[in-house]
Amino acid sequence: MTVTIRPARFDDEAEALPLIEELFVAPGRKPADYTRERAQEGFRRAVADQGSDILLALDGVTLVGAATVYVDTLSIRYGLRCWVEDLVVLPSQRGGGVGKLLLDAAMAWGRAHGCDFLQLHSGLGRKDAHRFYLANGMEQDSLVFTKNLEPRT
Repeated sequence: MTVTIRPARFDDEAEALPLIEELFVAPGRKPADYTRERAQEGFRRAVADQGSDILLALDGVTLVGAATVYVDTLSIRYGLRCWVEDLVVLPSQRGGGVGKLLLDAAMAWGRAHGCDFLQLHSGLGRKDAHRFYLANGMEQDSLVFTKNLEPRT
C-alpha cells in the first residue's frame, strides 16, 4: 500500500497521541512533566493554528508516522525558521521511506509558510535518527541546551 501524508484533523487526536508517545521509548525518554492533558492541548493548538501543523503518514487508513511543524522564529541571521518538534515513525515501518516522506513534507510545508530554513533537535542517544537526518541532506550545526522553567503561578 502507498503511504500518503496529510495534515491532522481534530478527530485524529486519539490515534496520533499514542504515536507521538513512541518518542518516549528508549533511547528517547518521557519528559518529567508530560501529561496527556498537556499533549491534548498541544495537539489541538497545532491543528488549529495557521503557523503549525501535524503531518500524518498513513498506510491506507493506518497511521504509521507523524511530524509536528511550526513557523517558529524570525532569526536576524537566518530568516524565518520552520521547526520540526516531533518526527516519529512506527518501529515496524522504519527503513521503508516513511521518515523521508515526512521530512520532505515538513520542508514543503515550511516553504509554503514562507520559511527560509528547517531545523530540529534530536536526542544524543538517537544515533539511528542522526544517520537518517544526515543521509537526507541535513547538517549538524549546533548543540541544544535545555532548562525546564518553574511552573507558572
